[in-house]
Amino acid sequence: MDEYHVPVLLEESIEGLNIQPGGTYVDVTYGGGGHSAKILEKLGDGKLIAFDQDVDVKDNLVNDDRLIFVRHNFKYIRHFLRYYQIDKVDGILADLGVSSHDFDVPDRGFSFRFEGNLDMRMNQSAALDAAKVINEYDEAQLWTIFQEYGEIKNWRHLVSAITAARSNEPITSTSQFLKVIAPCVPVKIEKKYLAMVFQALRIEVNNEIGVLSDFLESTTDLLKPGGRLVVLSYHSLEDRIVKNFMRSGRIDGVQENDFFGNRSSPFELINRKIITPGEREIALNPRARSGKLRIAEKK
Repeated sequence: MDEYHVPVLLEESIEGLNIQPGGTYVDVTYGGGGHSAKILEKLGDGKLIAFDQDVDVKDNLVNDDRLIFVRHNFKYIRHFLRYYQIDKVDGILADLGVSSHDFDVPDRGFSFRFEGNLDMRMNQSAALDAAKVINEYDEAQLWTIFQEYGEIKNWRHLVSAITAARSNEPITSTSQFLKVIAPCVPVKIEKKYLAMVFQALRIEVNNEIGVLSDFLESTTDLLKPGGRLVVLSYHSLEDRIVKNFMRSGRIDGVQENDFFGNRSSPFELINRKIITPGEREIALNPRARSGKLRIAEKK
């Protein structure tokens, strides 16, 4: 499991769940099973429901009667909890982003470090992949993706290079794509820039912002009073949405007031300041560097 994916802020995440031995918990991003294994360690006769849409995860599943595994996107959390006749849960954990495994498999196309297909699908049966985005989206759509999801400053230049190249031949591989966008990449921040470009494509391919928003909004009804919502994010766009939601109960962060003018939110923040990995964890797991952990409790 550890080779598949090294969990970030593992102990802090599990502590944030405040696990009760007889409780019911959800791990919406099973991955290598690291977080789920720790939850199961602390459960007595409780129950864990785990989600993951990646077919590769099947090799990491543990044989435990307390575990219910659902091979679907966690945006369907409400539907599947209802299917298993679970009304409310005691805690929900989400480790957002991409697993170490997916980054390290060239054929998945998540990383600019390897030659592979322009894919980036977390669900390998999905119709939309990165090649379709690059070759079929119009300029305005590409502008939006790289400007909003990648926070790329020279997005116009980047999109112009892509549309000019694809008019000659389809762009289908990571090496081909890197060659096309090479003139747009600032030398001093080459790796950071490429990471932002690939992040933007990945977010679009997997509808990550829409999925995250739907998921967060569903947690309000699914958590018991005192139940914990624990979310690990890895880029500012995700973290902003999580912060807004935990503080206000709304994705847009607009704070509503009750009849008496007091601020109203379905959650109480457990950590008002984000929890980030220490230098020792970052040294052992470089992916941890961008990790941000937020915890809230349902009122």
